[in-house]
Amino acid sequence: TDVDDKINVRAGQDYPDLPLNDAIRRVTEKTEALFHADMRALGALDPSVEPRATEHIAQMKAMIEALVEKGCAYAAEDHVLFHVASMPDYGKLSGRSLDEMIAGARVEIAPYKRDPMDFVLWKPSKPGEPSWASPGGIAAPGRPGWHIECSAMADRWLWEEAKPKLSATGLSRPHMFDIHGGGIDLVFPHHENEIAQSRCAYGTEIMAQIWMHNGFLQVEGEKMAKSLGNFVTVHELLETSNFGGSDWPGEAIRFAMLRTHYRQPLDWTFVGLDEAHKTLWEWYGDLEGKGAATGVPGPVLDALLDDLNTPKAIAEMHRLHSAGHWGGLRAALGFLGFSGERAKIGRTASAMGEARGSSSAKAVGERIAARNAARSAKDFKEADRIRDELAAMGITLKDAKDPKTGELTTTWEVAR
Repeated sequence: TDVDDKINVRAGQDYPDLPLNDAIRRVTEKTEALFHADMRALGALDPSVEPRATEHIAQMKAMIEALVEKGCAYAAEDHVLFHVASMPDYGKLSGRSLDEMIAGARVEIAPYKRDPMDFVLWKPSKPGEPSWASPGGIAAPGRPGWHIECSAMADRWLWEEAKPKLSATGLSRPHMFDIHGGGIDLVFPHHENEIAQSRCAYGTEIMAQIWMHNGFLQVEGEKMAKSLGNFVTVHELLETSNFGGSDWPGEAIRFAMLRTHYRQPLDWTFVGLDEAHKTLWEWYGDLEGKGAATGVPGPVLDALLDDLNTPKAIAEMHRLHSAGHWGGLRAALGFLGFSGERAKIGRTASAMGEARGSSSAKAVGERIAARNAARSAKDFKEADRIRDELAAMGITLKDAKDPKTGELTTTWEVAR
């Protein structure tokens, strides 16, 4: 979005002499440029389309009018609200009942709402804020709510504009698309609300076939937050020594991220980043002069097809390295966006910190202890997750029972 309260405030602070709409454009363009630079350094592909909310007001208003006409939305005190009762299975994505959602609400219920969970599609603009002519027969100018922006832009670019590129199967599923992603904190209410307004507006059974939600980001075991003083940006990792006393290559950052499954919390640590760089440095050195890439090995592809299981794919790549399957390793690296060239990842591994060995051993020991605790609690899913995480680090675990006590013991070694 390029129209929300935080952007409006920032625009006024940074460009006080400009009209607000121009100031917002400046802030948006600056933020986009920084984001693009960071993502390219990490090896991410440029998106095909980057729509802005302010360029899709007509689509949002048309969608709101359709919801009002169908009885799924209503105007009240210069707002247009979605009537949640018109969506029978609201809460299905998050697994919450309507009563649970109402009980968990921490905001004061506006008196003009028909039901407590009804949410805003359109709201009146305050003096000085961006505004447009309102839908729903409302005389006062206003601006869109957060949720309707995403639904309207998704429908335009993943249906209306995409029609010429769609297969017969895609054309048989109007107003629906394949994959919708976002942070785990967006499941409710944002994604629930997107689903509700999209399905009711277009009469579809679903909005997206697959929902992918990534876990929270932590730093050294704590939630990343400016208030905790541990907030670090990709730009700082790339260009400064604010994390671990040195700047880091983009490929090392990418590899460190992919060692954790996207649905799990990502614990950003110096040790983890150091291990990622060390692994790439070793692999890239061993690949020198070893010939061209072959096809991507089946086990790597199978792992990625299993809910994008990147830790498992990387564990398979460790096996390729150990077996000297250089063509397969080079192909897998390229498929995951890695160059395979030492010149692209900067310093030698020894420049990344001499305390790596003892720190890594401690980190592995802590992970093994957490896995054993999970197994004792019969939380085998968590135990398997930790095992896969260690495998992605090139660590092989060996479980056994103590012959005297019968207690579970686990030893580990670096995969060879």
